[in-house]
Amino acid sequence: MTGASAASDRAEEPERGRRRIRAVAVVIPARDEEALVGRCLASVEVAAERARAAGVDVRVILVADDCRDRTAEIARAAGVEVIESSAGRVGAARARGVDAARAGWDGADAELWLACTDADSEVPAAWITSQLQLADAGTDVVVGTVRPELEALSPAQIAAWRATRVPGEANGHVHGANLGVRADAYAAAGGFPAVVEHEDVDLVARLRSHGARITASAAGEVLTSSRRDGRTPGGYAGYLHVSLLARAAERAAERAAATRAAERAGCDSPCVSAG
Repeated sequence: MTGASAASDRAEEPERGRRRIRAVAVVIPARDEEALVGRCLASVEVAAERARAAGVDVRVILVADDCRDRTAEIARAAGVEVIESSAGRVGAARARGVDAARAGWDGADAELWLACTDADSEVPAAWITSQLQLADAGTDVVVGTVRPELEALSPAQIAAWRATRVPGEANGHVHGANLGVRADAYAAAGGFPAVVEHEDVDLVARLRSHGARITASAAGEVLTSSRRDGRTPGGYAGYLHVSLLARAAERAAERAAATRAAERAGCDSPCVSAG
């Protein structure tokens, strides 16, 4: 993509009172991801080059957390900065990557954008620039959508997943695989907690309580793996293969109960009170 066309991805001037983002740090935690990390890093590099063509410095940091495979080796071969950690907690790994990004940036935190994804995910070419457009419009946080690899799911799982969303619209669900935040807002909220899961949800909740401007967006939707062996019990794998179907069954039971109640009341469909 040419510099001229890439530059058109961003507004000419940021919203009044907000500094223009000058640098982006992509932070990727990884644990034993040798099978998928290459795909992730290749997609991030495409997105990074598009942002660089628009005049933004992009740094990619992978935190190899308690890895016992070739994840770190593959990342270094791809030219990515690697930090090795033994924390064994994704929250601590994300925080470690962000700390390194902020320490290595000599500008203001308000000019640094933190873009987070996961090592089993694949980002689109416009992933970074779509977040920067929203940052230029005044947002502090971008909560992006993700989609699973449908070919790895059963028909029941696919139907249940599709029932949770409207194509092209953001649902506001928080995913560490597609999250962006201005560094000053991140610091004000206290950063990622050093927990084994849900560090992304925790951070966004604190950002909201601190008055950060949060935007849900489907513009840079991220593809993530549909594997069963998730890295945390309550992560996306658990959601796809356990929680999603359980919730679908609950909704089906509720609809069936409403239909039975309507039939007993003599209605053709669930009755609605007029009063």
